[in-house]
Amino acid sequence: MASITLTPSEQEIQSFLSQYQKALSPSKNPYIRYFLRLPQATVSIYTSGKVLLQGEAAEQYASFFGYQVQQENSGQDFPIIGTDEVGNGSYFGGLAVVASFVTPDQHDFLRKLGVGDSKTLTDQKIRQIAPILKEKIQHQALLLSPSKYNEIIGERYNAVSVKVALHNQAIFLLLQKGVQPEKIVIDAFTSPKNYDKYLAQEANRFPNKISLEEKAEGKYLAVAVSSIIARDLFLENLENLGRELGYQLPSGAGTASDKVASKILQAYGMKGLHFCAKLHFKNTEKAKTLLER
Repeated sequence: MASITLTPSEQEIQSFLSQYQKALSPSKNPYIRYFLRLPQATVSIYTSGKVLLQGEAAEQYASFFGYQVQQENSGQDFPIIGTDEVGNGSYFGGLAVVASFVTPDQHDFLRKLGVGDSKTLTDQKIRQIAPILKEKIQHQALLLSPSKYNEIIGERYNAVSVKVALHNQAIFLLLQKGVQPEKIVIDAFTSPKNYDKYLAQEANRFPNKISLEEKAEGKYLAVAVSSIIARDLFLENLENLGRELGYQLPSGAGTASDKVASKILQAYGMKGLHFCAKLHFKNTEKAKTLLER
């Protein structure tokens, strides 16, 4: 478990508190001004001005204060394309895949912006910094809508091969823009053997080698950038779909999704779900069951 002690400015502390105010929790320690319980980390802000961050994601939150993760400096001091996808585990919404090209001279800018493992960032923070990343970082974003997803799943593609196709296409299109990476990293969602098997079915190919690495968004800034832009694209798509149907569509595949799906099913029939959801998820049958009660 990582443990990091910093002494940021009062302005930085207040900015951090503003960003993560929902995570504030009471503390019995009289020397702690603020205590925050965050995903995979806790943050103690002492009256002395020191800030103690503890937990698996401590380094990522510490980057908010300009802390540079040592492991991030290793293995990415050259131009990299990194890719990630968002929406794969959500019943509602499309599947967003992004490839980003990051060079070493952009690292300081990205760290100061707060780029790290997007899983430790709030959606609010992601929506704030994604437009900046889209403007400053060369990238290629792809969004497969739920309706198109439903058309191709089960025919030409399955849940894994469709992601292989999207990652490959995003990288291919980014390379077409003239970028020259020394490494291409994909946040691993399947084995290299599986990836190569499904890749053989794709027409657009490139000679560059690719590396599939687990938890790559925490190792490479290029992957983290892609994760943030993809999350922003997914959230925007979720909002747009919900607005057209008149329902607030939840992210994920829990009971909240079942309940909303049953309402959409009642209002629009299967045509409505085909428009906004991934039909092969179990939520579809659960929604039908709820409607029958």
